[in-house]
Amino acid sequence: FSVLKIYILIGERTIASSGLLTRKTTPFSVLSLTVSLTDPISHNQLLKLKDINTKQGGSRMCGDSTNWDEDAYRKSILKEREILTRTVFRTVWGPSKDGSPDTIVIASSDGSITSYSIPSCISKLPLGLSNSKVQQLLGIEPDGFLHGHDGPAYDVKFYGGNEDALLLSCGDDGRICGWRWKEFTESKVPINLQGNHVKPVLDLVNHQHKGPWGALSPVPENNAIAVDPQGGAIFSAAGDSCAYCWDVESSRIKMVFKGHSDYLHCIVARNSTNQIVTGSEDGTARIWDCKSGKCIKVIDPVKDKQLKGVISCVSCITLDASESWLACGSGQNLSVWNLPTSECVSTISSHSPIQDVVFDNNQYEVI
Repeated sequence: FSVLKIYILIGERTIASSGLLTRKTTPFSVLSLTVSLTDPISHNQLLKLKDINTKQGGSRMCGDSTNWDEDAYRKSILKEREILTRTVFRTVWGPSKDGSPDTIVIASSDGSITSYSIPSCISKLPLGLSNSKVQQLLGIEPDGFLHGHDGPAYDVKFYGGNEDALLLSCGDDGRICGWRWKEFTESKVPINLQGNHVKPVLDLVNHQHKGPWGALSPVPENNAIAVDPQGGAIFSAAGDSCAYCWDVESSRIKMVFKGHSDYLHCIVARNSTNQIVTGSEDGTARIWDCKSGKCIKVIDPVKDKQLKGVISCVSCITLDASESWLACGSGQNLSVWNLPTSECVSTISSHSPIQDVVFDNNQYEVI
């Protein structure tokens, strides 16, 4: 069989994206929200981006005590603390007509969605700058900003391509929001006034569950999303142990996938076979048939029952381009599965928990 190349992000939060610049490293908590773009061959850092505090959180009052605003002061303190611990959860390349993406979009822990134009960032670098000096630079500010969610934004994806693409995000508030990418990128609103300047054309909210005496549960969070543009569907991995299939046209739930015993971390769409794959805190990955909503295969990456209490979740999953190979990150272990035969063909151990993994071309490589 062909050898597969896999990028794994170990002990650090989020994604390596396809394209010329494929690697990003951002720790769980950072003093400023930064994304580093690194050449995958030389491993030199090419560019470092930073977020800006565009949310309105009030300002501190000084001077005349009669104008003291305690509520604004409290908000400004909380905002400063939020900035100091802001985290990148996901990045994705923007759609492009020629197959060479030049925009990167970021979902972060303050609920914001920000975009960066890579050519614009590079054009602002001083002439004659060497790679060794890039790390000394101040970060480059984004060129697009959205107030995405109340609470962290956990995932960001594109639905469709080119001018008709929708920018999708999901988060801790249980919502999936969609904005027209063209409207977002062509906005003339200054960056410091952006946030709610583009209204979402899609706003899906998870349902609450009824308990004893009609009590309603909290709205389950959405931890990840996957898309099937051909089928007009968006799939979500939720905090109530279920995956959901949303119909984009009607904004209604078409199917609920029940079977996991704990909340879901990740989800991918296997569109060639009309299936989805989910990874859960219960330690398993499951393959689902989208027509019937039934689980057709349970994948258990950790077969050693003595390790079940130590490695208890499937934190990340990904499919290769042929959708025949599945990689599962579980604790410090990565397993690669051949889906047609349902066999585990390789297992790798790392020194830290695996946060994300991606296939690239036909070579096998671990980062």
